[in-house]
Amino acid sequence: MTERDTAVPASRPFEGTHQAGILEPPQRTAIVVAFLVTAADRPALRRMFQTLTATIRYLVDGGDAPAGRGSDDGLVSTPYENGMLGPGTVPDGLTVTVSVGASLFDDRFGLAGVKPARLRAMDEFPNDALDPERCDGDLLLQICADHPDTVLHALRILMRTTRADLQVLWQMEGFTSPPRPSGTPRNLFGFKDGTANTEILDHPDLIDQLVWTKAGGDEPDWVTDGSYHVVRLIRMFVEFWDRISINEQQRIFGRDRDTGAPLSGRPGERVAGQEEFQLPSYFRDAHGNTVPLTAHIRLANPHDGTADDRRMLRRGFNYSAGIERNGQLDMGMIFICFNADLDRQFVALQTLLIDEPLVDYVSPFGGGYFFALPGVRDADDWLARGMLD
Repeated sequence: MTERDTAVPASRPFEGTHQAGILEPPQRTAIVVAFLVTAADRPALRRMFQTLTATIRYLVDGGDAPAGRGSDDGLVSTPYENGMLGPGTVPDGLTVTVSVGASLFDDRFGLAGVKPARLRAMDEFPNDALDPERCDGDLLLQICADHPDTVLHALRILMRTTRADLQVLWQMEGFTSPPRPSGTPRNLFGFKDGTANTEILDHPDLIDQLVWTKAGGDEPDWVTDGSYHVVRLIRMFVEFWDRISINEQQRIFGRDRDTGAPLSGRPGERVAGQEEFQLPSYFRDAHGNTVPLTAHIRLANPHDGTADDRRMLRRGFNYSAGIERNGQLDMGMIFICFNADLDRQFVALQTLLIDEPLVDYVSPFGGGYFFALPGVRDADDWLARGMLD
């Protein structure tokens, strides 16, 4: 196993079978924003997705602002651009991933018959403390780039061009840190987060099996090349965490905090600098003396073949949002994952993690289940076309 290249090029192609912002390594800055769709009818909804597509294309490709767009709202003296990035825009590794929520398929637009089969409002698991005002939505934008101003610039442009049809419900800003000292970036508990992604990303056949949804059975035709997009806003009680021993922290996760290596690895696999990618080994630890039976990595994947189909692609970010009213730090994780089958993967895994020791130090409070739309194939295509045609 080799360390993946985490460099992000300045510009990501907009067109493709799949949307950008799923397989790429996470950029340094992100924002997830959920919207209520206020479009008057189905034709207006189509126009909104067409406008959204054109705007994202402009933001990702860079260059000059679309001609004549500044006066679309009747404010003749108002320019299209907001000037945050100077004249025009720059790519800066920007990706915008558009996903739809279950509520978009109610009776407003006649879409009930084409709803992705497993799409629904987000489940509330034991130990969750969900705030309804920060859950679900008709549409989600996941905007990622190398710098915060690029993300905020994109959000403002996208909101302006769709303001007649979209209303913000909730949002959360996040970030990733550079690998320290190498390998996978760390979460705010100090542990490497997303190590297991290498088991998927290094194998195209697994990406096809575990990330991309396919038509057939109870799934409508248009979902092919999309993905179930889970977002979970998770508060992390960092002050409480900082008061427990490093030994207890490591036994909760099942990994060494410094290197990311599993506490019990397969003999002969450990390579200096690559310890985190060593596969766990439990066959000599049946009673959990080294890696507790309740350790996060052991519950998630016992590495006995039973969990192969429930693996998922993670793309999470940290967040820091000031302090709570009680004076505690409001810090945590924007957990993001992509799944070919929501129930077979995320829901099944989350069910296995109910009451794990980590729940004493985290509290999921928001997010939602969404469906990431298939990509835009060419200049004549637009997001959600298969769903609406």
